[in-house]
Amino acid sequence: MTPESRYAPRRAGKIRLRKNGTMRLLLVEDDVETAAFMSRELTKRLYDVVIARDGRDALFMVNDANFDAIVLDRRLPLIDGMEVLKRLRNQDVSTPILMLTALGALADKVEGLDGGADDYVVKPVEIDELDARLRALSRRPAVVGEAGVLRVGSIEVNLLRHKVKRGGQTIDLLPLEFSVLAMLLRNSDKVVTRKMLLEEVWGYDFEPKTNIVDAQIARIRTKLNFPPHGEAIVTVRGTGYMISDAA
Repeated sequence: MTPESRYAPRRAGKIRLRKNGTMRLLLVEDDVETAAFMSRELTKRLYDVVIARDGRDALFMVNDANFDAIVLDRRLPLIDGMEVLKRLRNQDVSTPILMLTALGALADKVEGLDGGADDYVVKPVEIDELDARLRALSRRPAVVGEAGVLRVGSIEVNLLRHKVKRGGQTIDLLPLEFSVLAMLLRNSDKVVTRKMLLEEVWGYDFEPKTNIVDAQIARIRTKLNFPPHGEAIVTVRGTGYMISDAA
């Protein structure tokens, strides 16, 4: 069996049944060697990996099988990754999607996260980090109500329509503000450190000399806190922030 045939996209009826304790993962990657390496290494870590080589096959497979998570390249043949992401979210597919791409500019990351990706990782990435991020996605609280909507207390974030409400009142947030608030809601009742926000929202792997996280939180608070609603975001001194059901 050639490497090409071994990693060819699997059609309906040929996708393996999920094994106990494994995560069924759709890996959308057009580079044969990269897909083979990632599939081999993730399988060692107890993932059940199915590979799609282009955007069209990815859409076909998602519509035909249940996956626990999707790793999606951005540059794909036939249908590019951003269009795949857009179509899946427009179809109310709420499966966690991690975009894995060589496009690492801040504007690219913001576009991917605002487009509905749950995480955005720039190539190259160590398999252990990818594994950790996928496990983190699997631990996120299930979406309540309609697909793509996060709710904590009186706050509601619609990931698909990029809308925020509190107590039924619409709140206009800028893209970065939206991404920060969505991350807080995904991790409700847990402390989200400044480092976590810098890595996921801004893509920084270092501490900048400016207080960009604190400034962003301050702007979000200004928009969220209005009568009769009080403080929604709690500051954990020296660590980060959290949002809880008390909001």
